[in-house]
Amino acid sequence: QVRLVESGGGSVQAGGSLRLSCAASGYAFSSNCMCWFRQAPRKEREGIAGIYLGNGDTGYADSVKGRFTIAQDNAKNTVYLQMNSLKPEDSGMYYCAARSRCLGASWDEILTRSGDINFWGQGLQVTVSS
Repeated sequence: QVRLVESGGGSVQAGGSLRLSCAASGYAFSSNCMCWFRQAPRKEREGIAGIYLGNGDTGYADSVKGRFTIAQDNAKNTVYLQMNSLKPEDSGMYYCAARSRCLGASWDEILTRSGDINFWGQGLQVTVSS
C-alpha cells in the first residue's frame, strides 16, 4: 500500500522559511516523479514544484521559482520542499503527490494536471502572516 506522509507545516511570518517533508512508502521511489501541490481557500489546487526521481530534474511554477527548492533523499524515500521568502499568498494546504509515467512529460504538464496524480498525501497547513 502506498503511503505519502507529510510533515513540517505550520505558521510563519512573511519573509520566513519552512521546510516540508514527504516520506513515501510502498512506492517505487526511483522510477517516477513526486510533486508538491497547494490549495488556498476558494482556489483550485495548483502544482508548484516537482522532481523526477530518476535523475533529480526539477520543475517549478512561476509563483515559487527562485524561492522554493524541491529535493530528494533516496536513502530515506523522502522528498523535501524548502520554502524561503514566504509571502501571505503562499498560505494554504500543501499536498505531496506521486505520479508515474513522468518521463517525456513537461513540468508544465505535470504541474497543471492534478488529475494524473496517482497518490496524494493527507495535506498540511502552511500559514504565512504579514
